[in-house]
Amino acid sequence: MTADIDVLKEGIEGLIRAGYYKNREALMDEAFRTMIEVKPFIRLEMAVELYKSEKISMSRAAEIAGISIEGFKSFLESRGIKRIVHAPPRERLEKGVDAILG
Repeated sequence: MTADIDVLKEGIEGLIRAGYYKNREALMDEAFRTMIEVKPFIRLEMAVELYKSEKISMSRAAEIAGISIEGFKSFLESRGIKRIVHAPPRERLEKGVDAILG
């Protein structure tokens, strides 16, 4: 296994030396983008993890996953993942109440 890793590392460095990629980061970026195109379930899993860690909103997660918001909600429910609901800021809530009461 170590030999395989060494060959992979050398292959990466060879592609960079040959000018196919500017650096390791550029190669890894393309490799990742290709992976999520070829394996859409990984894109969905990534969106779920970003959503669960509250790094992105539900609408952004659905967009990344390539599905509707309702589809994303259904997927979360099928996995037993609770949706994150943020209460509106008190100030906005008070303005809304004031607007309704006039």
